[in-house]
Amino acid sequence: MTATSTLSTQALRELRLEIEDYYYMEADLLDERRYEEWLELLAEDIRYFMPMRRNVPYTEPERENTVARSQMSWFDEGKFTLGQRVLQIRTGAHWCEEPFSRVSHMVSNVRVTDVEGDEIKTSVHFMIYRNRLQSEESFLIGRRYDTLRRDGDSWKIARREIILEQNVLLAKNLTTFF
Repeated sequence: MTATSTLSTQALRELRLEIEDYYYMEADLLDERRYEEWLELLAEDIRYFMPMRRNVPYTEPERENTVARSQMSWFDEGKFTLGQRVLQIRTGAHWCEEPFSRVSHMVSNVRVTDVEGDEIKTSVHFMIYRNRLQSEESFLIGRRYDTLRRDGDSWKIARREIILEQNVLLAKNLTTFF
């Protein structure tokens, strides 16, 4: 029994709609390259993690994703490092974002999976389309597992685990924020 079962159906629906609007606003900030505003959505103690994926036997699903802080990952960052990535992009000399990419974030299947005090856990599917120069295109598709923490009238992202549905990265780089 999860804490979401203690909420009424109406309260859970209203919470999910609030979170959907939050995620749509976040996607707009990223697509419009308003990275400093996006950074304000992050809790000071954020954990931003994207494991690498492996092809494993059906009987060993626990080995499919690398483990945070002990194995290699695509991202395992905090707010300071994410801020440094934004500063690097803003220099205009960041070779993979000069000229900048055109990016579109799409989120769907937003679910509130747990509510505990001032934190909620969510599951979200995403698709990110990126076009750069004349012909470089990337599609990044997967799922995010977030922990959001209530901060006054809004939310802060306290944890984000990004599961990319690729075990071999087909994009030339990962300068996109998820």
